[in-house]
Amino acid sequence: MQNDFQGDPSTGSSGKNPTKKIDIEPYKRIGNDKSLMDILLFDQNTKSNLIWATDDYKSQGSGFGSRDTIQYLFIINPNRIIRPRYLKSYSEQRSRSRDMAEVFTPPWIVNKQNNLVDEQWIGKKDPFNIDNGRSWTPTERVDLGNRDWKEYVKSVRMEVCCGEAPYLTTRYDPIDGTVIPVSDRVGILDRKLRVVSENIDTKLSWLEWAKAAVRSIYGYDFQGDNVLLARENILLSFMETFEEKFGEELPNALAKEVCQILSWNIWQMDGMKMVIPYSCEKICSFDGEQSFVNSCPACKSGKGQHSGQCCRIMDWDAYATIEFASMIGEQTGSKPKKVIARTLESFW
Repeated sequence: MQNDFQGDPSTGSSGKNPTKKIDIEPYKRIGNDKSLMDILLFDQNTKSNLIWATDDYKSQGSGFGSRDTIQYLFIINPNRIIRPRYLKSYSEQRSRSRDMAEVFTPPWIVNKQNNLVDEQWIGKKDPFNIDNGRSWTPTERVDLGNRDWKEYVKSVRMEVCCGEAPYLTTRYDPIDGTVIPVSDRVGILDRKLRVVSENIDTKLSWLEWAKAAVRSIYGYDFQGDNVLLARENILLSFMETFEEKFGEELPNALAKEVCQILSWNIWQMDGMKMVIPYSCEKICSFDGEQSFVNSCPACKSGKGQHSGQCCRIMDWDAYATIEFASMIGEQTGSKPKKVIARTLESFW
């Protein structure tokens, strides 16, 4: 029997449980575990914590400036100041849209766009669901045609300027806050985990392929709070899918393994320059006071190679890091390596 997902005509929100809205409790669940948060807050490029990269929190006092690192003590604050967009105040939402062009996409649009990508890769229409306009009806089973399901799980996808990662996992509608059940989610990772669940019933094999699915997805954002939220949403979606499949909580050791993958695959980057945010700037001292000076020629001219530190990501097949910019020849002008060229085929 098919599982109908009937959307609200304006937002595409779940009609199954329209009263259930996203809240902060799932984030507290993982936020109270310092061993997980230490990994989720870590920046593999700077070997330090993520930085705020926004002035939205500076009213909180010392340590909340745009160039300050996000500390664990800020996360376990009872009020949990880092919240999904829906739980932010209206004024915060407006300022972030105005200052950082932050816009969130409703899941019915995410579904349409992810459907287009999958249909092109698989070679047939409606492999995951039937698009009903602003809602969708999941198929009884994913139909990958002649494509191998393992190949699909490992195929690389990326969400640029990912925000809270709505294209990677649709845990909730970012517009109206409605929680979307695991069975109805249509993000890139959600689809991969659905394929794994449909093809594997043993716990160890499921975990092996589910982790492979996480290794295949990438995303970056400028603002540190978004990077953290994206990592948390992916981890929570992984945990929730495991719990629905096996009826038990994901063991902490396995959650840490997922966090380690995410610390590489969801990273903080200035997407215009492909470097660590603010890394083109240098600290200068004058009369005992420090200031930041940007003497980068590329920042001034808009051309050439930036002087900032290039971001690196993990090629899990080779288990080696590569400069993200080199994938499109941005820094070197050279032809990308074969493995990276293969990766780029699925980037969108």
